[in-house]
Amino acid sequence: MVETYTPYGYNVNKIGVLLMHAFMDSLEVLLEKGGIRKDVVLLVISALSLLLSIFKVFPFGFDTAWIAVVLCGIPIILEAIIGLVTRFDIKADVLVSLALIASLFIGETFAAGEVALIMQLGSLLEDLTVAKARAGIEKLVKLDPQTARVMRDGEERIVGAIDVKVGDVVRVLAGETVPVDGIIINGETSINQAVITGESLPVDKKAGDEVLSGSVNQYGPFDMKALKVGKDSSIQRMIRLVQSADASKAKIVGLADRWATWVVVIALSAAALTWVFTGEIIRSVTILVVFCPCALVLATPTAIMAAIGNAAKHGFLVRQGDALERLAGVKRIAFDKTGTLTYGTLEVCKAVSAEKKREDEMFFLAASIEALSEHPIAKAVVKSYKKNYKKTLAEAADFKMFPGRGVQAYADGKIVLAGNNALMDSFGIVLPENMALEVDNCSLEGEAVVNVAADGIYLGFLSLSDTLRPESKEMIDSIKSFGFEPVLLTGDNGKVASKVADRVGIRNIRSSCLPEDKLSWIEESRKNGLGVCMIGDGINDAPALKTADVGIAMGGIGSDIAVEAADIALVDDQIGQLPHLLMLSRRMMKTIRLNLTFSMALNFLAIVLAITGVLNPVVGALVHNAGSVFVIADSAFLLKWKKKL
Repeated sequence: MVETYTPYGYNVNKIGVLLMHAFMDSLEVLLEKGGIRKDVVLLVISALSLLLSIFKVFPFGFDTAWIAVVLCGIPIILEAIIGLVTRFDIKADVLVSLALIASLFIGETFAAGEVALIMQLGSLLEDLTVAKARAGIEKLVKLDPQTARVMRDGEERIVGAIDVKVGDVVRVLAGETVPVDGIIINGETSINQAVITGESLPVDKKAGDEVLSGSVNQYGPFDMKALKVGKDSSIQRMIRLVQSADASKAKIVGLADRWATWVVVIALSAAALTWVFTGEIIRSVTILVVFCPCALVLATPTAIMAAIGNAAKHGFLVRQGDALERLAGVKRIAFDKTGTLTYGTLEVCKAVSAEKKREDEMFFLAASIEALSEHPIAKAVVKSYKKNYKKTLAEAADFKMFPGRGVQAYADGKIVLAGNNALMDSFGIVLPENMALEVDNCSLEGEAVVNVAADGIYLGFLSLSDTLRPESKEMIDSIKSFGFEPVLLTGDNGKVASKVADRVGIRNIRSSCLPEDKLSWIEESRKNGLGVCMIGDGINDAPALKTADVGIAMGGIGSDIAVEAADIALVDDQIGQLPHLLMLSRRMMKTIRLNLTFSMALNFLAIVLAITGVLNPVVGALVHNAGSVFVIADSAFLLKWKKKL
């Protein structure tokens, strides 16, 4: 065999043999794998073929740059033809196709292959960026259980999760994913529900507790009654939110597409005029190569999808790409109170005894008899007692319930009453004047009051109120420091609203609001040029969430209707992450503007250099695609961006 050496001393035939082996290995992998791996293999084969072309090694008897043209260039040309024929869609691939054909026409096969390779590389980088951005969201889809163990006719049967019906008894073994929403009817276990609620620690569950689909049974089998199945289950609801996260809906993407169309027209005109006045077709081809608007088209969707991925890591599911664009322009952040700034659950906030230093005894007796009641206030009393005291509750007997007033039972050797003023009056128990005044004040502030008496003697009262989220005040302080105006829109009375607003630092308050009142305020703010972001959780918030520039629903405790009406869902209800989302939206818009400005500036600079003959097609392709790589890399930084609060 005759050995040929390049000026640098390399044995090109040996290089050709090694490259051919690599080529065949890559081709074998290509036949076995698909998706992104297939695209990577195609790029590797194309890159190897261009490398052979550089060294003038032609093991197939022709310029191997043609391999890159075929593998990377033909898909681009076909896409352009399909777009033109079916939609008359003049986009970047039209100009790329023209650049490829023109390069081949003047004999610049290597330039054509290089253009095709780098264009496909840019496309792959975009796919990888988008895939990484959405990975934190789309993993929810994989958590959707496919089968369920259903007890029918006394036997355990394995059925498809979609075939479970409301009322079915479902058995879940240790390590299995809960297939539907329901209530445990038999067994005790610990559930990892981080994917649904964001809780980092497993939650103990027993008979009567709710379990959500998508959560994982840590240990111990249990039987549950199915309540929400199929599309109504928690995991399916989350999946629908995931599938609606689509950057193509962003208005600014359409703007970039329109710009791309004009860039194609300008590039074709510039190429034609350059050919006419200079007579050098290579300059015209270079113009077509450098003026491809790939960076312009990539500028927006990559930034939006990266921002959506970032938001997902902080507990937000963005349903529409343009939601972040709109969020960047809002001036006011309107909050519902219950379930948003507060937990939406009652807790004992005061224990006031008629006799000094006897609060613990009064609380003990009340919790002991309330333990037999299913009323929400009763459950809150018991839960609060267990949270604050380690003493075991007394066994209660002779339990009686008085609907709308309270309960009575025998506990710790006493006949105990727990209820409202009407219950005390019915048993002839008179509240001391000072205690009656305190009870009235608590009631006026929207607190639920439980009077307690034993053996006909008034002992005192427990006052219950909604619990403020500990992160609410810090969150409000942060958004105010960023220039947003927080507003409280609530159906509670003025005293209750003012009490919460004062604690978190909100000055603009709208209390006693009906749903239509919230709508009117939002519409008025928008007419005055003050964009509004509404945050709520209840069914009554749905109209406001839909009307506001951006609606954010509490995804954990929020109603289905509220979540469906919102643009963004806060999955784990950690409202402390809101300042990050607000500033992320602004950062995203800055990234988009930078990407658009850079891509346009680079295109116009490159066209001037091409017209003057400074750039040839090969160098022009490198310069142009460097812009695409910059845009994608710049957008990718949004994935890990975090505002220092």
